[in-house]
Amino acid sequence: MNLTLPLTPAEEAKLLAKARADGTTPEQVVRMAVEPILAAVPETVPPATAPKPSPWGIWSQYGRGPSEEDIDQNRAEMFSTFGRDDIA
Repeated sequence: MNLTLPLTPAEEAKLLAKARADGTTPEQVVRMAVEPILAAVPETVPPATAPKPSPWGIWSQYGRGPSEEDIDQNRAEMFSTFGRDDIA
């Protein structure tokens, strides 16, 4: 993650002076200042996980489903002989 930190010219000069005195970069100075804050945060924060795929995305490989008319026709065909005694 990258952060933008607005600094006044005086704050910027102080940060650069501190970095020069330590023989490092301003980014490293800020990183050293942030590390104790990060260390104090408990690790119970779950890492971000990838979103689960939706059923629509999973089933998209099968194309469009049957229309209501197709379903009604199939039901009529399936149950046309239901309950008849003459069919074994």
